[in-house]
Amino acid sequence: MRLEISFAALVASGAILAGCGGSDTTVETASTAETGVTTTAEAEPRVVNVYSARHYDSDRIIYERFTEETGIEINLVEANGDLLIERVRADGERSPADVIVTVDAARLHRAEQAGLFQPIEDQDILAMVPGELRDPEGYWLGFTARARVIAYSTERVDQASLTGYEALASEEWDNRLCMRSSDNAYNQSLLASRIIALGEDAAEEWANGIAANLAVPPSGGDTDQIRAIAAGTCDASFVNHYYYVRLANSDAPEDQAVANAVALYAPGQEYGGAHVNVSGVGIAAGAPNPEEAREFVRFLLSEEAQRVYAEVTNEIPARTGMTYDNPRVAEVANWYRDPVNLGELGDHTETAVRIFDRAEWP
Repeated sequence: MRLEISFAALVASGAILAGCGGSDTTVETASTAETGVTTTAEAEPRVVNVYSARHYDSDRIIYERFTEETGIEINLVEANGDLLIERVRADGERSPADVIVTVDAARLHRAEQAGLFQPIEDQDILAMVPGELRDPEGYWLGFTARARVIAYSTERVDQASLTGYEALASEEWDNRLCMRSSDNAYNQSLLASRIIALGEDAAEEWANGIAANLAVPPSGGDTDQIRAIAAGTCDASFVNHYYYVRLANSDAPEDQAVANAVALYAPGQEYGGAHVNVSGVGIAAGAPNPEEAREFVRFLLSEEAQRVYAEVTNEIPARTGMTYDNPRVAEVANWYRDPVNLGELGDHTETAVRIFDRAEWP
């Protein structure tokens, strides 16, 4: 059994999370010299305190299997990524967090810069993940990846007109785009990748072009953008691949209709490759259960867990050499990726936010 704690339920001073569930176990102690009586004492249950910004069915499946296979109970605290990081930072040495799980490399970078992580020194763990999907100094690593690419109408868009992310900023796309808001972490990281690839001035020109080509004000999530394209509200948008794959793999006729009206385009090597982001994990700097934390991170990268991510959440396994039963995810995993180390994205996120503000991208 796993103890799940809502973030709001934690008291302001920081709560010490107690272990939960499991049957009581005892260990035999040495007989006392005075009485010769053998006594027993309860063994402390093994626990790991997981602070997570993810809210997926795949994670619950993996957490349950982790406990079944290791006997380590998970105390789970869930919250929005930025709030989660701020809470651990504010709690400081009092924080009971063992591991911090969040989405977006820029958030992981901010957590590392705030001193919230300790290095993952297990080289076997680090070797499971490509270098570009983890912090160069080992403070965090991605355990799943997602490609942020162009979703477009198969009826109104010729794929040959798509020449990288920059294509959507040209005048021919005037009044044809739908987008999420600029405060979305995925859009901020995409712009950060454009700053790295093009330079700040050209990246700002690109953001201005995207903002000028919007057919409707930014709103909703990635699935809303895909549905808007299918409905004819706009012709293209930027989306994470798994939102589309979820629709394409759905048994619902209405989802199938949307997926059939929309396709994904990933820039090839000649255009710098597909922008990739991650869900990642780091071991908390003051983790009270460091060995359990390392076991947890290792399990996230196990073949068993990586298959669950691919088959349940449609995410790309971060571990190399994986096979799984989801052909659409396997296709995305084979796209050429932007080779930039994701740790660099965080260095440019603040600049990306300022550019978005000047571009009047709400």
